Amino acid sequence: MKEKFYRFMQGRYGADELSKFLSGLAMVLIILNLITRNSIFNLLFWVCLIYSYFRMFSKNHSARYAENQKFLGLKNKWMYKWENHKRLREQKKIYRIYSCPYCKQKIRIPKGKGTIIVTCPKCKQEFGKRS
Repeated sequence: MKEKFYRFMQGRYGADELSKFLSGLAMVLIILNLITRNSIFNLLFWVCLIYSYFRMFSKNHSARYAENQKFLGLKNKWMYKWENHKRLREQKKIYRIYSCPYCKQKIRIPKGKGTIIVTCPKCKQEFGKRS
């Protein structure tokens, strides 16, 4: 039986990141369908599942590869934005951002240090700020 499956899959594209994502999305949609009993989730489940299997059994490697590369580009772009947003949120917790009263340069000061004297790196003026 295993050999028959291997022979069947020879020359086919197989599973990649996009087909795995579509299969996972299909599972989420079927759970939402069970909870809400909304037929739109059922329809979307079948669309995702059928397209996922179509991609896995396809023999058009170049088209499936291009689709997967486009998906990976969008995924990486989204992940970069998410990581950047997460990093900025963490920075806001650790640092305070002030502007120099003389040249308006933004300066990052660590939180929790009390009142400190800050030297602007651009204009070299000193001013006091509470961190």
